[in-house]
Amino acid sequence: MKHLILALALGLLPIAAAAESQTVLQPLEVTDWKAVYGRIEARVRAPARARIGGVLVTLSVSEGDLVQAGQPLATIVDEKISFQLKAIDAQISALVSQIDNAKIELKRGEDLLSRGVTTVQRLDALRTQVEVLSGQIAATEANKRVIEQQAADGVVLAPTSGRVLDVPVTQGAVLMPGEAVAVVGGGGFFLRLAIPERHATALVQGAEISIDGMEEAGTLARIYPQIENGRVIADVDVPGLSNAFVDARVMVRIPVGKRIALSVPVAALITRSGLDFIAIRQGEQTILRTVVPGERHGDSIEILTGLQAGDVVISDYVEVGHE
Repeated sequence: MKHLILALALGLLPIAAAAESQTVLQPLEVTDWKAVYGRIEARVRAPARARIGGVLVTLSVSEGDLVQAGQPLATIVDEKISFQLKAIDAQISALVSQIDNAKIELKRGEDLLSRGVTTVQRLDALRTQVEVLSGQIAATEANKRVIEQQAADGVVLAPTSGRVLDVPVTQGAVLMPGEAVAVVGGGGFFLRLAIPERHATALVQGAEISIDGMEEAGTLARIYPQIENGRVIADVDVPGLSNAFVDARVMVRIPVGKRIALSVPVAALITRSGLDFIAIRQGEQTILRTVVPGERHGDSIEILTGLQAGDVVISDYVEVGHE
């Protein structure tokens, strides 16, 4: 009751003031903001997979490491491959010995044919034998290159440049072909939002997004058409977004609509005995009017009730009897 009587008394009595500035109050369009959490995500989550089965003998990365595309991350060894290579080397050695002997027989046959001792058919058979052995050696060497490539595939390479997000295996583990050794996040990082579907129609691609703790605003880059669990999924591009903690949650504010409001300079707001007042000019007099302030927008503050468009607001004044 005491506050009410004081508010009525101050609102009705004229106040002598030395006003430094005055503003004619005009309705302005303000943006309504919705505070939601965004999650830092990588544009690309590429698993570095094992191309062969075997034992993981070396693992050179861990979570959080920065890697370049094509960088070796681990080595997988299959002992059967080394045995296959030894067997192929033995086959090639045997074929080389056979072809050397066949070439000697061919040379002897050519000498005998020149003296008329052997026949042309016999010489053709010897040539055919040399050609067959040459073909077998070439096929065996090609098979050896295939096995060597399988051994080289034991080196697991980074599929993209970025930060290692997960290493689900340990050194010494037995892996199957296609199993993930590490997951690399790359291609840049962005914020992914899940916004209540009632605000879906207010979202505009390209709108600026305010991010707590960052001076530079983000841009609403993509709005996904499918609603999941009553949420609209959207992506926000943020220059200089830190990738130190992927999947970290960040508070952002998104524009969800516009409305008409009355705002006054923050300096014009006067607080006395728990009540808020604004000095306004009425003719030749200055009076204090009780108001209910709302959200602050920079150097201005919204007035919910107590003022109307056209009021002349006095800022930075000194009352008689107050300093």
